[in-house]
Amino acid sequence: MSLHLKAGSVTFENVTKKYGAVTAIDNVSFSIEPGHLVTLLGPSGCGKTTTLRMIAGLEHASSGRILIGGKDVTSLPATDRDVSMVFQSYALFPHMTVGENVAYGLTVSGFKKAEATERAEEGLALVGLAGYASRLPSELSGGQQQRVAVARALVLEPEVLLLDEPLSNLDAKLRRKVREEIRDLQQNLGLTAVYVTHDQEEALAVSDRIIVMNRSVIAQEGTPRELYEAPSSAFIADFIGDANLIAGEVINADHEKAKVRIDSVEYDLPSRGLGRGSAQIAIRPDSILLEPAPQSSGQSSEGANQVGIKGSVTHATYLGNQMHYSVDSSLGELFVVDYRIDNAIKAGSDISITFATKGMALIAP
Repeated sequence: MSLHLKAGSVTFENVTKKYGAVTAIDNVSFSIEPGHLVTLLGPSGCGKTTTLRMIAGLEHASSGRILIGGKDVTSLPATDRDVSMVFQSYALFPHMTVGENVAYGLTVSGFKKAEATERAEEGLALVGLAGYASRLPSELSGGQQQRVAVARALVLEPEVLLLDEPLSNLDAKLRRKVREEIRDLQQNLGLTAVYVTHDQEEALAVSDRIIVMNRSVIAQEGTPRELYEAPSSAFIADFIGDANLIAGEVINADHEKAKVRIDSVEYDLPSRGLGRGSAQIAIRPDSILLEPAPQSSGQSSEGANQVGIKGSVTHATYLGNQMHYSVDSSLGELFVVDYRIDNAIKAGSDISITFATKGMALIAP
């Protein structure tokens, strides 16, 4: 016998969820293709967990439609939806063995003990824990417990796997390892997965697409690269990775390119539908290039203009493989990441500021 995993689609059509006078989800629509991992990302209170719980059937929509695998499940209870959830706390029974934990959902669904045990062993093998069935959860590491929770969800053969902040109880190094394991498993099995996190790096690392939520609505959705390199708003630019938001002016533009003036320096950037006039520019911290002021004349780094903007370093912080700088300038305070740790600039130094055009994006004011 082997597990028969199938991937289903997820569709929200104008879904709203209200708790009395409070609107938790406001007219949200999106589609998730079978076999894709999509992350719901956003700050606390944005509606991402409520959205996940509505897919699971743990919350019900006030209006709109929810479809799983093309089937309208809007009014169906959680027990009648072909989904499984991995909870933040793992929710393992401490008095049961690992095998019994994984088989639990099968046994309460009416499977015979022998078949439930066989499926549990297959599920544990899928997550790299073959031979662990007789152990107790307390005998496992945090990462292993998380994999048991995933195996327990997989043996139910769901159309959609739901993961609610699955790595939040792990330390930073283990989070990186386990998120790679989850991503590999999802891709190898062709699972449809919906993943909730507030961790931007985690979302960028595991997702086919990211849906960023803010104040109960979708702020932007797209691939990790699209969101990072072409944020649609100041909120997205600042939330998906750090960004410096500075004022500029579009001097002229066509449907592809815009000539943008920042201070006294001009750059060519994708116009992104903006015309002449005031604009905001989002600049990634590692796209800001610093040189000591006496050495800056006539020099530039690749992709940067030759004319620099004057500034001074107010704080310099060493972080092993990079320097973090706070810089005072006519553009305001800038946050800069520089990987040239062997030529660190001291706090109090005057510097010349230029920008690498990769990592700069126009945003409507």
